[in-house]
Amino acid sequence: MRTRVVAALAVIALIATVVGVAVAGGGDSRGGRTEASALPKHVPGDYMLSRSGDQDVPKNAFERAVTQANAVSATTKERAPGVARRSWELEGPTNIGGRITDVAVDPNEEDTIYVAAASGGVWRSTDAGDTFEQAWPSKLTQSIGALAITPEGKLYAGTGESNPGGGSMTFGGAGLYTSRNGGRSWNQSGLKTSDRISRIMIDPDDSDTIFVAASGDLFNPTDDRGIYRTTNGGKKWVKVLAGSNGTTGGTDLAIDPADPDNVYAVLWDHRREPDLRRYGGEGSGVYRSTDGGDTWTRLGGGLPPVSADTGRMGIGLAPNDPDRLYVIHSETLGFFEGFYVSNDGGDSWTKSPPNPNLANSQSSFGWWFGRVWVTPENADRAFVAGVPLMETTDGGQTWRFGASGIHVDQHAMAWDEKVPNRIYLGNDGGTYRSDNNGASWTKATYEPYTQFYTLDVSEQDSSRIAGGTQDNGSNRTWNGPRWNEHFGGDGLENAINYEDHNIVYACFQYGNCAKSTNGGDTMQSFTNRTTSQRRNWMSPLEFDPTDPDVMYYGGNILNRSTDGGETWTPISPDLTGGPGRDTLYPYGTLTTVAAAKTDGQRLYVGTDDTRVWRSTNGGGTWERIDEELPDRWVTRVAVDPDDEDLVYATFSGFRNGEDEAHVFQSDDGGDSWKDISGRLPNAPVNDIVTTGGTLFVASDVGVFMSRNHGRNWLTLGNNLPLVPATDLRVHAPSNQLFASTFGRGVYSIDLPN
Repeated sequence: MRTRVVAALAVIALIATVVGVAVAGGGDSRGGRTEASALPKHVPGDYMLSRSGDQDVPKNAFERAVTQANAVSATTKERAPGVARRSWELEGPTNIGGRITDVAVDPNEEDTIYVAAASGGVWRSTDAGDTFEQAWPSKLTQSIGALAITPEGKLYAGTGESNPGGGSMTFGGAGLYTSRNGGRSWNQSGLKTSDRISRIMIDPDDSDTIFVAASGDLFNPTDDRGIYRTTNGGKKWVKVLAGSNGTTGGTDLAIDPADPDNVYAVLWDHRREPDLRRYGGEGSGVYRSTDGGDTWTRLGGGLPPVSADTGRMGIGLAPNDPDRLYVIHSETLGFFEGFYVSNDGGDSWTKSPPNPNLANSQSSFGWWFGRVWVTPENADRAFVAGVPLMETTDGGQTWRFGASGIHVDQHAMAWDEKVPNRIYLGNDGGTYRSDNNGASWTKATYEPYTQFYTLDVSEQDSSRIAGGTQDNGSNRTWNGPRWNEHFGGDGLENAINYEDHNIVYACFQYGNCAKSTNGGDTMQSFTNRTTSQRRNWMSPLEFDPTDPDVMYYGGNILNRSTDGGETWTPISPDLTGGPGRDTLYPYGTLTTVAAAKTDGQRLYVGTDDTRVWRSTNGGGTWERIDEELPDRWVTRVAVDPDDEDLVYATFSGFRNGEDEAHVFQSDDGGDSWKDISGRLPNAPVNDIVTTGGTLFVASDVGVFMSRNHGRNWLTLGNNLPLVPATDLRVHAPSNQLFASTFGRGVYSIDLPN
């Protein structure tokens, strides 16, 4: 029976109608409230970043976790072949899409392109971007930040994503890879510890000379950030430009096609901490080399000076007039600062006239974009990535919306030089093609790389699946195409009443949730009836396991409803340590709630600031029970359906600078705990469910099960890509387990008896 529900992301049209609680951070630095009408229209959020980083994460931690996962898989094949042989089946969607970070057009093959899915691998299309097929191994990291292809067709893929948003669920990688056969096979080509690769540029005169912008570890200062160059096709790499400090990395590149010795690079000083985003600093700036990358000079001449307020920038170079350069800049807090134009190769810069449409296109999170593209044939026509696509036809003097009918949040653009007027576009919704130079766009019809935060399945009908997705809303498999959106924004927790599947719940960011009694056809918000000052990106919303009319909702205070979410009553004080340092984004919130099936008065909650609480009287009083538990973000608390004293808690392994998995069990209701992580791979555990004495956990490197309370762990099934599993749902009537993944959709598997 479903006992887990959380909360989700913002829908532009609904922000003004929901509660005036500070959706973008729980209020100002004095704890006051922010009016809903003043909030950003759409903010990539905070959940997974906060749970994944703080101190010094060991280099190659992901690779070690993969090695450990492979070892568990090998043990499973030996000791439990029946478990290992079972296959995961893709439930979809294939018609929704997901975030695209880069596009590479094949220079030789007609209608052939490659796209980088943010956490879904590399995909190839041979029909001009209408449908896509997998071009990346399922057992490599699925986080891809950049693509490039040589004139001979050698394809480069940089792993790890440099855009620190989208639910903040962005992941590092394992360096650079190359393919000589269209993505059918790949070889590792160095930069293993770069963590995140943002841009790859190939010398137009020498395909063996390649530059890579590595933004590095988002959470920790490292010496792996910077601009790298190879002159032998990737056999050896040299860092040719380092930042001024350990938090500055490379995020953008441009090369003069007429004189490839002129190379431009953008550095970005940024770091994420558990309760603070610092997305700018004195290391940010634009650099130029006139000797092929041997030496570099920071450009001034009108560009933003060295400052703590200097944030992310993006650079564009006009192919038909290489002296024409453009730079967009958003300051540290994410707000647009200016658009700059150079007509002398970067010696001097002029700031374009203020334009409210261009400024608003960056919303409050310009660090999510940082891209400028210039048309190959016209130096005056350029595009800027933003929530909408922005276009100028007069060199940045005026701006207009560059496209209609496309998804928001633009990240990638490429021209097909073999086909006049053909452009490809990648954004949070997937891949688009224009055959009329951007006048209109057509979306791909098959792209199976959707990023799911959560899912639920109807108890009455296992074909009825609902889930929340990054910037593609809440989607369902009924009342329309097999997958169709029924609630917008960044969809987060979806819940289906386990006695009546026409009653459904869906949420968007920071605890804004709604209810439907007709299967999601119409939704009514209820968040303004709850009480809290701060609400997590995924504010927990839980069914009571014995009565679906009884529900629990948490911001920093736990609320209870006894009428299916129509009315709410606060049943706790503030259960957190208070707000964090960041005045724009909430911290000090509940992250998980669990109600015991065998005792209606027993409740457990966990918080983002390491606290675990218990109530034995329905919320009348609360007791902290985390003395023996890790000092980390709590990802899940779960109660055994047959014993209110048998409790499980999971924590982030990376948040405090460790790469360990953390699964804990208590036999006495939380008075004492023992670590049952055992030989689980050292990677974050995102969810845990229990049924019939068997435990299932969702990890960043797979789904695992234990039949003996963690003494031994097995890899459940095969065919599941190496992508973070975010949410699990045991469907007892059909004896199936469903898993949502962040980048490869929803999967199901028949459970072993």
